[in-house]
Amino acid sequence: MKAIQTTIVYNKYKDLILLNKNIIVAGICAFFSAAFVTQSYYTQYNESHIANSVVALISEYSVYFPIFGLLFYRDNRYRYINPLTGKKDFKLIKTDIKKLLTALSISELAYSLSKISITFQFLQLGIMSYQASMLGSLAASTVSILLINFLITRVVKLFRTQEVQPQTA
Repeated sequence: MKAIQTTIVYNKYKDLILLNKNIIVAGICAFFSAAFVTQSYYTQYNESHIANSVVALISEYSVYFPIFGLLFYRDNRYRYINPLTGKKDFKLIKTDIKKLLTALSISELAYSLSKISITFQFLQLGIMSYQASMLGSLAASTVSILLINFLITRVVKLFRTQEVQPQTA
């Protein structure tokens, strides 16, 4: 009975679960690349705290968006094929891209502002560059993930979920 309930919940929220998985996987890759880049930048090029904070953000985005885009496409490509014709539904693709970009833009703006300000504050406290970058990323990621889930489900309604009724035996 518990397995059936778990399956029902998973099927209802499958798209949102896959979206969060993609955000987390891309975020982890960006997280470690930013820590490496910021430490290298700080020791080799510039000790400016604000410059280091901006470099951390740029390095994260250069890793995050390509990985997220590939994972999102892989998990959702089936949604854009019309089952009757077998052709891509470009109207649905365009609509979903607008919704996703709206949600991502808002959440990434919150992430960017949080990341730079938190990383800067940690650097001001004398924390090592890679640690400040990692702590700033974790704090900003928490804000961003909560916000994007709210935006996807309540504002832009990217995923159309239906109530899944349990089958009776």
